Amino acid sequence: MITPGRRAQRMSAGRGKRAARVRGARVAALVSLPVLPLAWFVGLQEQPPWMPGAYLGYLLVVIVVPGTMFWRRLTGGTGWFTTDVVLGTAFGLAVEALFYPIGMVFSMPFAALLMPALAFGMYRALPRRKLPERPTPWWATAGVMVAVGVVAAWFVRVGSQLIPLTGPSALRPNSDAPHSLALAAELTHHFPPRVPYADGKWVTSHWAAYDHIASSHWITSIPLDVLTYRMVPFGLLLLTVLGAAAVGMQLTGRAVAAPIAAGLTVVAGDLAAWPWTVSNRLFTDTPFALGQLTNPTQAFSTVLLLPLIAVTTLLLRRKPGQTRAQLFGLFVAAGVLIAALALTKATTLPVYAAGLASAWIYLTVRAGRLNLRALVLGVGVAAAYALTFFLVLGGAQSGVMFDPGATFEYMADQMGGGSAVAVIAAVVAIGWLMPAVGALLIRRRLPRDPMPVFLVFGFLAALTASSLLYDDGQAQLFFVRTGFIYGVLLATWGLGSLERRQYYVAAIALLIGAAAIYWGRYRSPDSCTSAECFAQPLAVALVIAVLGIGVFGLVLRGSRRTWAVIAVAVLLGMTVSSTAVSLREFAKPSLTEYASIAPGGIEAARFIRRNSGSGDLIATNLHCHRARASHCLTGSYWIAGYAERRVLVQGWAYKTRVDDAYPHGVQSSYWDEETLRLNDEAFTKPTRDVLETLRNRYGVQWLLLDERVSAPPKNLDRLTELRFQYGTVRVYQVYARPPANPFPSPTPTTSPSQTPGFPTGSPTQTPSPGQTLPAGNTTTQSFTPSLPPPTFPTGTLPTQITTTPGFPSP
Repeated sequence: MITPGRRAQRMSAGRGKRAARVRGARVAALVSLPVLPLAWFVGLQEQPPWMPGAYLGYLLVVIVVPGTMFWRRLTGGTGWFTTDVVLGTAFGLAVEALFYPIGMVFSMPFAALLMPALAFGMYRALPRRKLPERPTPWWATAGVMVAVGVVAAWFVRVGSQLIPLTGPSALRPNSDAPHSLALAAELTHHFPPRVPYADGKWVTSHWAAYDHIASSHWITSIPLDVLTYRMVPFGLLLLTVLGAAAVGMQLTGRAVAAPIAAGLTVVAGDLAAWPWTVSNRLFTDTPFALGQLTNPTQAFSTVLLLPLIAVTTLLLRRKPGQTRAQLFGLFVAAGVLIAALALTKATTLPVYAAGLASAWIYLTVRAGRLNLRALVLGVGVAAAYALTFFLVLGGAQSGVMFDPGATFEYMADQMGGGSAVAVIAAVVAIGWLMPAVGALLIRRRLPRDPMPVFLVFGFLAALTASSLLYDDGQAQLFFVRTGFIYGVLLATWGLGSLERRQYYVAAIALLIGAAAIYWGRYRSPDSCTSAECFAQPLAVALVIAVLGIGVFGLVLRGSRRTWAVIAVAVLLGMTVSSTAVSLREFAKPSLTEYASIAPGGIEAARFIRRNSGSGDLIATNLHCHRARASHCLTGSYWIAGYAERRVLVQGWAYKTRVDDAYPHGVQSSYWDEETLRLNDEAFTKPTRDVLETLRNRYGVQWLLLDERVSAPPKNLDRLTELRFQYGTVRVYQVYARPPANPFPSPTPTTSPSQTPGFPTGSPTQTPSPGQTLPAGNTTTQSFTPSLPPPTFPTGTLPTQITTTPGFPSP
């Protein structure tokens, strides 16, 4: 017989053992956490150590700590502290994306530094409540850290090579990278933003992702190109992996979902069973696709979407005893994320809204009354989308059209299989749908849980939109990239619902699927000799997969559940091999065959940045992505990006591929022909009147001339001052017209003086090394440009110039 005292002793011992296990799990988790900062510095090893250190410090102080405090106070937490930290970090980015523009309106670019104080004030003002805490097992944290290490290794090998920062390759980017840099520079110095490379119109694209880049630039002084091309993409990749793990844990209620979600985010993708996918990066839809790395808005929207799914889960799953204050906090958190997403990416909220509408219908039908929580969220999405369209984008019409099947027709034309559109459409559609098969294994934690419905219909809406809509720049495929995370979460939920002994079965089945797709991709081309056999790799892979499922199932002689686990795991495994091979192919940067950036152009643009104010305007003779191209793509943006200054007219194309294959000589005409005419006359037939018009009417202070486009006119040196010459680029500064009589008659009390701000001496004189121009009332100093060796095969040496101090820039 057990006495009450002995029972109490046993209970106390049990509690002690559980506490010891909790402490051990926390210690083990803390031991594996240093992998994260180590991976950060390894991934950015090509940069000076102070840069990744400064950005990491900014992220911790301004984003992670305040964001986590905001998240836990508003939502009440998810039950795991580590999950709250990850989701809170993403929430902090959303708050920053809304906070920075408000600061810029009041000329406070450092406004993000107020976020820690605001978070502390909210923490003290709102009533405290005891948050439920569950420890994250050490093996779950360690599994996620393995995925983080893979991301860092991949970024060193592939991701950091896609957009070169230095060397001759830096002069050959496609149009996407300089376009992102130009928008980041615009948000750094101006708000509301205008088109920086064709000054005069409002920006009609979503720009919130660049708020984070601009704020980081102001506070850390890290160069914009390093932030835009390296640190921010790498950071968003890591947050995508960590965020998927956090949401997977919340959906399933099991820690095992964390390493599963992280692993699937890293190695899984669509089916991609056709060999030609590897040569066309456009259709690889994982977070590691080229579009994710070169499109900050897509990567940023994926990071923000994950906490929105998490807060939607907290709202739609009714927690017992939830007060109105707690419900209000959840709606505030959802509102912040919806507003930030509305300003970030046009393809994200429609996919979310489709899933939300399906969940609302499901809950309404099951309960027999309107579900007000989902309805309020839906109204918030509609309001945010409408306000963004009319107030932020100015009602600009999108180029996306309703054209069913045009996406697959484009793929067929690109691959030379125009008559095989139906086959290609079937193969692509099956590949896109494959990640969602994990939904077949889902076991719900709660009765009438709407989240499986939300994820499935959101995923299907993304694929449907990509199939029915079309844009010349293939923007409709961003719906698929948005939907990819839904597929990851569905697969994670399914695999996370397994029993412990079933994971050994699932692991072997995943390997069978990976082997099947590998064999299908690389053995089919030996017998595929025409352009009509696009489906053959998929057919071979499916046959091998079916045989593998049958043999493995017969060997195990398992139940129906075991057969389902084998089948689903094999199909999910088929999405792994192709993605890994595609990523290996990405090690070759997607560069043009020609220098789209002028030799010496980056140095010239940076010279203007150092010696000008943020309001200065540049005019240039360069408009085509390729200088002197017979077919001109008017998609040149690099001057605005590297100079961080607006350009009167450089490029004006937005959504067209960079291959210079157009039916006419120039892609499209500029919307203001008079401005373009005056701009070009400054470089072909410059006169004092033309330059005065550019300076007084438009505010042009600088001319950047690319000698590959046209030779400098003889009288341009006489009408302006040559300030910089390097490679094929010359930079001139435009001064005000001198007065009609610059030397008035002397009087007893005054002596002749020169006009301030206008250089004296011969206007065509170029100073020799060590020589300065004669000085008037404005003090000048001799300056020898400290430049790296030319990054081009031909060109001239830098010319000795004079400079005047400009406005400081971070």
